[in-house]
Amino acid sequence: MIEVLVVDDDVRVARVNAAYVEKMPGFRVAGQAHSAAEALGRLETLPRLDLVLLDHYLPDETGLEVVRKMRRRGHQTDVIMVTAARDVSTVQAAMRQGALQYLVKPFAFAGLRAKLEAYAELRRTLDGGGEAEQAEVDRIFGALSASSEPQLPKGHSPTTAELVRQSLMNAGGPLSAQEIAERTGVSRQTAQRYLKLLERTGRATLTLKYGDAGRPEHRYAWATRA
Repeated sequence: MIEVLVVDDDVRVARVNAAYVEKMPGFRVAGQAHSAAEALGRLETLPRLDLVLLDHYLPDETGLEVVRKMRRRGHQTDVIMVTAARDVSTVQAAMRQGALQYLVKPFAFAGLRAKLEAYAELRRTLDGGGEAEQAEVDRIFGALSASSEPQLPKGHSPTTAELVRQSLMNAGGPLSAQEIAERTGVSRQTAQRYLKLLERTGRATLTLKYGDAGRPEHRYAWATRA
């Protein structure tokens, strides 16, 4: 599991962002903080922390100052800025301080989901270790930039796509098109079409289940499941 600290001065916003994180397979909220001092204290006391979702506008210090202090104290925890700060100087400073991503408020769940999925992909790539050829280096640096939602082909409904995606993400294992159809209320043919799209875009993985007779059953699983 990827352990996440959610930092925001607004308690309600922090709760919403934490709820978003908890909806993501492979992610878990390790704690919440509402000030710079509280965030730095959590970094010292939490047994493990992989990622900080960090607001810039905090009551005692800025988020960027939190990042500077983290690095000075030897904390290499990854940071994604989640803030209403839109000025280019702040964005540039965040990049220089080593923030991996920058998400501008307000945003919907899909915006944060895309960032977290890209971060999970980066973690999987880096966990392989070893030496990297240029193609692998390009894949590492490209993992976070490929974080926007793909455009749906003509004739595909965003609502149906979200239904299928959520069903697959929340499943305990691979599902067939028929099982997705039963969970979402769409036809098996429609479910199959959207599952194939997820598989083509790398969001789902396809496996074949062989029975006693007949053609193998196509089963799909969410590709970012940890």
